[in-house]
Order: sequence, then C-alpha cells, then structure tokens
Amino acid sequence: MTEQSTARTPAQSADQSARTPADFWFDPLCPWAWMTSRWMLEVEKVRPVEVRWHVMSLAVLNEDKIDDLPPEYQEMLRTTAWGSVRVCIAAELKFGSEVLGALYTALGTRFHNQGLPQTRETIVAALAEAGLPAELADAADSDAYDAELRVSHQRGIDLVGQEVGTPVIAVPGPDGAKGEPIAFFGPVVTPAPKGEAAAKLWDGTLLVAGTPGFYEIKRTRTQGPIFD
Repeated sequence: MTEQSTARTPAQSADQSARTPADFWFDPLCPWAWMTSRWMLEVEKVRPVEVRWHVMSLAVLNEDKIDDLPPEYQEMLRTTAWGSVRVCIAAELKFGSEVLGALYTALGTRFHNQGLPQTRETIVAALAEAGLPAELADAADSDAYDAELRVSHQRGIDLVGQEVGTPVIAVPGPDGAKGEPIAFFGPVVTPAPKGEAAAKLWDGTLLVAGTPGFYEIKRTRTQGPIFD
C-alpha cells in the first residue's frame, strides 16, 4: 500500500470534529448506490459532513429470496456479486476503513462510468489506483472474509430493516451518540446533484428521515443512472 501521512494539524482536527459523520453502506455492484455515493461526495463540499464508508452485500441481502428473482439476476448474485465486496472487506480488515472511499471510487468508476467487466484485471487496476496491493484481489474468489462481510452488512441492515437495498446511510440523531441514529435507504437519484442542489437534497432527506413515523416516499423510475 502506498504510504500516506495520517498526521493532522490542530486546525484540521478541529474541522473534522465539527463535521457530522454520515455512515454509508455500499455494494460496488449497484449503479444506484454509486449515484448516491457521488452525491454524498458533493454533500461533503457544501455541508459539514464526513462520509464514513462501510461494506454491505446484495448477495447477502437477497440470499433468502434468490429463487424468486429473475434467472439472470440469480446468476449474477451467485457469481460476480461476491467478488468486489469480498475485496473491499479484505482491504478494510487489512488496512483500515479509511481505504474504502478511494477503493470504492476506483471500482465504481470502472464498473459504472467505464462499463468494464467485474474481472480480476479490473479489480487489480482499481486496487492499484487506490494504493492497495494486487494480492487483495485473491479475496474475490475466497470465502475467508465472508463472516466479517456479513457482520458489516448486518450493521447497516439493523438500522433500517430488511426491506431495503443499497445504499444505507446513517447519521447521529438529535441526541447524538446517546440517541437512535437517523438511518435510511437511498436516496435513489440520477444524475447525482451537485453544489446547492446536493445541499438541498441532503437537508430535505434529513428532514423527512428524521420525522417520527415517516417511512417512505417513492415514484416509478423513468430513466436509468446517468454517469458523468
């Protein structure tokens, strides 16, 4: 892994402590989670928010209902869906959660923006871009980290319930660490809002998600993800 200084100046440390943590659970496979993640990077620029990345798995999420899904989706969940999440959890365990943001960006850019196949070659290139060793790609075909993957996945799902997908986002509730977090699935949006539009969506999402008894807003999707 490329060596990077983790030392912060007092001013940087104060700035970080003043930012609200937003925990974000992702599966690199999902194009809609990818769109939401790019929006969250915009939110970091316009609101005092710090995204903390975590891994969840569409394969784990759907394993108890996989036989009810379309055949092509079943095949994807049984095969390619495991590779990148296993690599991400292996990277986190070996190098810390701070590497996940760069690795997710490198993987997602290749999978979604560039349309590259989810092969070992693609994963190795993403690892290199994120400053991580190529041998982490071995995890894609191994169940050695599946227990840890399931633990990470369940932490996110426990906040929102089983009837969701990826991403899951959680922020501290009104009472901070002492109270229940505000957690939700989504938002599902395309293209990813930027600037003040990103800020307005964040403010609105927190408003509805933080309303007691609020559960859902939804409408039919009329277009697919727009990558830029």
